[in-house]
Amino acid sequence: MAEETNYNLKSAKEIGKGSFIIIDGIPCRIVEIETSAPGKHGAAKSRITAVGIFDGAKKTLLLSGHGEVPVPEILKKRAQVVSISENTAQLMDLESYEIFDSVIPAELKGSIKAGAEVEVLETMGRKAITRMVGGG
Repeated sequence: MAEETNYNLKSAKEIGKGSFIIIDGIPCRIVEIETSAPGKHGAAKSRITAVGIFDGAKKTLLLSGHGEVPVPEILKKRAQVVSISENTAQLMDLESYEIFDSVIPAELKGSIKAGAEVEVLETMGRKAITRMVGGG
């Protein structure tokens, strides 16, 4: 089965801090954008720093101010924690009742308990817990 490639292209001017883009095939959240002034013979350049949604790896992208970047289609869903095993939570999608596993982000370790409700981002065939929604 081929990996899902659901994305659109957007102009570098249309994206901002907190937006999602794809760098090296990895969906990332933008944490910083630096823009240089145009030179005598060139266009403005943007340096985009982003963090991978699934692995937390820092990525940098350099492009012209008129360049386009791939932007992933992201679904935000709610799920209930069914069980926890070390760094992984077993979750149930609250719409489809599908059961799946997801790694618990470092900032949420210790606070997620069975029965809790979490927000999950889904893109490119993968899912990641982003935050707690309610208690359990």
